[in-house]
Formats: sequence, structure tokens, C-alpha cells
Amino acid sequence: MDEKKCRPCEEPVIEKAPPCPLQCMSPKCKAYQAKAPIDTSKKPIVWVLGGPGSGKGTQCEKIIAKYGFTHLSTGDLLRAEVKSGSDRAKCLTSIMERGELVPNEIVLDLLKEAILARADQSKGFLIDGYPREKSQGIAFEQAIAPVTAIIYFEASSETLTQRLLGRAASSGRADDNEETIKLRLKTFIDNNELVLAQYPDKLRRINAEASVDDIFGEVQKILDPLVAN
Repeated sequence: MDEKKCRPCEEPVIEKAPPCPLQCMSPKCKAYQAKAPIDTSKKPIVWVLGGPGSGKGTQCEKIIAKYGFTHLSTGDLLRAEVKSGSDRAKCLTSIMERGELVPNEIVLDLLKEAILARADQSKGFLIDGYPREKSQGIAFEQAIAPVTAIIYFEASSETLTQRLLGRAASSGRADDNEETIKLRLKTFIDNNELVLAQYPDKLRRINAEASVDDIFGEVQKILDPLVAN
């Protein structure tokens, strides 16, 4: 087969497994199957995205309760690694103390290790709040596996701002003042649109301004077919 004609959704299974020069990341490609740590046709990987205040945390809890998916948050993984006292933990602590961003390579390593550790028992994976940038999405699929679906909980900036201000009033969080909120939302929206634009066929948008139960009803319409397959 002429490898230059390899396309993710147009070609039959490639029976040989040479290093792929195109890196198309097709689940049909034997070279990619040999590289991916899990079979996503049996254990879906779902990216759960939404701005701060979109309610994705609540929906993740409901997804876990119904579908038994494994919930992975990069923030949780980083905090757990820092507490572990490993050599990598010392490196992370040093990076954070300098106020620098954790390199994406380390984040990907943590995600991959967490997925592999839970692959046998898990029914699927919810990757919460990742990727945050276009390059992170590309790196995830190259290093781990192709994403099965992307659920984006969509709400207007006005709605998210009001929700976060309400949370600030009850929690006293200093980072939830209106000026900071608007800056956070702008940063999120600018980066998120670049991420979403890469995956038009896998992206599912849900109106996050509806009730919790109505939103979960839409989530089930997305996940039920994946679980059935």
C-alpha cells in the first residue's frame, strides 16, 4: 500500500506496521495500534471541556456514577505526584516554586501512566479540562491514543461570570473578582476555540445554561452509543 495515501477514514486496515511518516493517528493503522496503550473502541477516551463555572465537574460526577468511567484531572495528577516525594515530585516542586508552567511532556507522562495503570479495570476515561491548547491535543493523540469524543459544555461569558461571582461571594475566593474572571474567560475562550477547531467530527457541544438534569440528558445521548459499541 502506498503510505502517502494513508488517510484515517478512507483506507482499510494496514496489515504491516512500519513507522508511519504521516502520523495520521488512524485507529485503523497497525503502526498506530501497536503504539497506543489502550483500545479506544472498547475503552473510550472523552475529553471534557468547558469554561470555569460551566458545571463540567458536576457532569463528570454524574458520568462516573452511571458509566463507571475513570476521571482524570491533570491538576489532581500533579498534586498527587508532588505529594509522592518522587524525583519527579522534586522537579515539579521546583518548577512551581519558580512560578513556571509545568512542561507538557511531564503532564502527558502522568496522564499516560494513569491511563495504563487503570486500563484493565476502567470502562472508559474522562480527561477533565485537558487539552487547554491546540498543541496539547496533538501531543496527547500522538503519545497516548486518539480521542473518541469531545464534550464541550458551552455557556456565554455573561453566564459564567455571574456564576463565578456567585461562587466568590459564598467562598471568599480572591481569584474570583470580576476583573480576574473576565481575564480567565478570555484566555480560556481564545485557546479553547483553537482546540475545538481541530476536531469538528468528534466535537459535541452541549448548552451548559440548561438545568443539570437536562444537560446530563444530552450527555447520555453522546455516551450511550459509545458504551453500546
